[in-house]
Amino acid sequence: MSQYLEEESQGTAVGAGTKATENFQHDKAAFEAVKDVPKERVDKLARRVINAMTDTVREEKVSYAEYNALKAWLIKVGADGEWPLFLDVWVEHAVEDVATEHRDGSKGSIEGPYYVPNAPVCADGKIPMRDDEPGDRMTWTGKVTGTDGQPLTDAKVELWHADSLGFYSQFAPGQPEWNLRGTFPVKEDGSFEIHTIKPAPYMIPTDGACGQLIAAAGWHAWRPAHLHVKVSAPGHELLTAQLYFPGDEHNDDDIASAVKPELILDPKDQGDGTWTVDYGFVLDPEQKA
Repeated sequence: MSQYLEEESQGTAVGAGTKATENFQHDKAAFEAVKDVPKERVDKLARRVINAMTDTVREEKVSYAEYNALKAWLIKVGADGEWPLFLDVWVEHAVEDVATEHRDGSKGSIEGPYYVPNAPVCADGKIPMRDDEPGDRMTWTGKVTGTDGQPLTDAKVELWHADSLGFYSQFAPGQPEWNLRGTFPVKEDGSFEIHTIKPAPYMIPTDGACGQLIAAAGWHAWRPAHLHVKVSAPGHELLTAQLYFPGDEHNDDDIASAVKPELILDPKDQGDGTWTVDYGFVLDPEQKA
């Protein structure tokens, strides 16, 4: 265990933030998706954000010292590569609520900054991990259906999560590239079985700009333990979610405000250091344009 602590303690907010920023910048779809948004829409949204800031300045009598500190901090957020972290922690949960409010199927949650596409396909149900991976082994079974209850036989479940120390592969040193990241095709009846470990709760990086805000405001930086998933099937809306574990002290005050009661698992202790959990997904059909 000490080996992993030594290796992964080398990870920094700047290192993880830079990686998250690079990943996002390489995805040109962000701008492409809004290329046809009318100028009136951009004008309305930009003005509302700017007005919210200036209203706060007037109502709270913000001083020049505070204003200059804000400028310096915003510059540091960019220099540290932490805009994905900042937005995903404090803003994305509201965007996700709006984007999925029409759905009848399973509840979703935020994606966060640590998703990496094209994880290896794991037809045997075993997620890639180190031979001596620390952590309790867990077998997760479930089924993917449509809102009509019919199994979606061509669905897949993408899974990624932190290790038992709270670190993600490709964002912290000392891990194989695809450690604890995999893509799992369902069986003919829509069912799946995944073998992984229970992840740990973790603090978001605090040695960069986001950590400065957390310290200055007297907040905590903890996220409860969770599994990340993207569940997809042709003709159905993509479901992005995080699944949580009961009893975590930060389920009620998650810094990212992403926990929902419907997303809390019910794991069963098998008495030998292993766990089982059953949790499936219901996908909504794609909306017609």
